[in-house]
Amino acid sequence: MNDKIIAYQGVEGAYSHLACKKVFPRSITIACESFSDAMKLVESGKADFAMIPLENSTAGRVEEIYRLIPKLSLFIVNEHFEPVNHCLLGVKGATKESIKYISSHPQALAQCYKHIEDLNYKAIAKFDTAGSAKEISEKNDPQYGAIASELASKLYNLEILSENFGDLTNNVTRFIILSKEISIPLYEPKQEYIISIVFQVRDIPAALYKALGGFATNGVNLLKLESYVIPGTIQISQFHIDIEAHPEEKKLKLAMEELKFFAKEIKYLGVYVKDNYRKLRD
Repeated sequence: MNDKIIAYQGVEGAYSHLACKKVFPRSITIACESFSDAMKLVESGKADFAMIPLENSTAGRVEEIYRLIPKLSLFIVNEHFEPVNHCLLGVKGATKESIKYISSHPQALAQCYKHIEDLNYKAIAKFDTAGSAKEISEKNDPQYGAIASELASKLYNLEILSENFGDLTNNVTRFIILSKEISIPLYEPKQEYIISIVFQVRDIPAALYKALGGFATNGVNLLKLESYVIPGTIQISQFHIDIEAHPEEKKLKLAMEELKFFAKEIKYLGVYVKDNYRKLRD
């Protein structure tokens, strides 16, 4: 997957930028103002992939992505887990005591909430972590700090006032890699795969219980179950599940046949190889 064009949300030095460089070290990266803009570049063919954060081990899911999922015309072709080391950054001469205002992406602020509270900083939500670093660099005021990566400190000539500023250790963000074209890896018995789908349940009693029952009876493991209200509605819920299986496995085919009896609007988001990070954590 090298020598490709990868779109991401944020500016240089953002964690999404780091993830792009980790997975696609020899590729061109394009910074976008929003997740939607990054996805549109892929839809239009101006980028090959989009690197999109889906959830974080400390702050949970990225809500905006789940609002975009029902309208998604792209496919998940891979996943990547990126360790997150938040740093407290300030301009030259700033100290922890001089800072009164701290800015970053809402997810990063949530992941550093306890430290922010202990230092009595006023949190200011911004579009991204590295953008906050860039902004305080331009402001050049020791009262303003930012939470961002070590790379951002180097890019924007800032001091690292505190490393490991996050509230929890082993903080990691799960990214999904989106493509315009669906790509189903060839089945190898010794390899582990994930299938991501979304669906709605039929208006019958215990529909969700029955819809998921086929996975249990056929020995198919579910790695994730998320529910969210479809934008523009208040009563219709959609469910996102990650299934540990490959489409060619008989047990998965049987489970999906049962799902179809109790679910509707089933949409495949992608089939991809399970990331090695999961295996290390098992």
